[in-house]
Amino acid sequence: MTTGQNLVPLRSTRSAPVVFGAGAAIGVLGGMIGLGGAEFRLPLLIGLFGFAALSAVILNKAMSLVVVLVALPARLAAVPAAEVAARWPVALNLLAGSLIGAWAGASWAVRMRTASLYKVLAGLMVLMAAALVVTHTTTLGTLDLPLWAEVPSGVVAGFGIGVVAAIMGVAGGELLIPTIVLLFGEDVRTAGSLSLLVSLPTMLVAFARYSRDGSFAVLGANVRFAMVMAAGSVMGAVGGALLLGVFPDAVLIPALALILLVSAVKLARHE
Repeated sequence: MTTGQNLVPLRSTRSAPVVFGAGAAIGVLGGMIGLGGAEFRLPLLIGLFGFAALSAVILNKAMSLVVVLVALPARLAAVPAAEVAARWPVALNLLAGSLIGAWAGASWAVRMRTASLYKVLAGLMVLMAAALVVTHTTTLGTLDLPLWAEVPSGVVAGFGIGVVAAIMGVAGGELLIPTIVLLFGEDVRTAGSLSLLVSLPTMLVAFARYSRDGSFAVLGANVRFAMVMAAGSVMGAVGGALLLGVFPDAVLIPALALILLVSAVKLARHE
């Protein structure tokens, strides 16, 4: 069980403008690549605002949930509902694994020693950096697996994504979108909508598991903090989306991957 969880941010960084600005900056980073930015928010919660690992994960999960709920109607409006509904077997296949993975990941996180959780988070940040580079610098093909292999592969992939999303407090779109493209041959636009449909119940399951642990008190102690930062994240994501394409991927993606790697190093060294 983790110990020494910080329930409130550092005094010097508690002001609403700073919290909102930090959320907005994260939202811009994510918006420029079509994501929510939760993987960038996590190290900020730890490094700038002084939350301990599990507290930061729980807050990140709560804010990711808010961002996904806001993004879902806009995404569904951009892609016809009938088109998304026709792909329900894809979402169901991934959910069969991700819901179990989310519960398992959250269970492991609350039982892990704080020092170990920092190192696990650092490793997952490296994974996110690699996924970011591969997804945005290569053309994703399709594995074209037979149905008897595709279904169990979807369950296994969903389980792994659910674990990662729960432990980091992210929605998991960074991993879900390329998985949907590779395994099921969907286009990126449809994959983005399907990823949100998978992310939402997956996050709710992880959230429910975290609510059973004493560390969940961090959310009650920081409701205003979380809502202000989530609002900043949403506003920033809108601004980031408007900047989509302004910066070439050859510059933007390596820069964002470098931010994740530097964050990973800091997390690994965190005491």
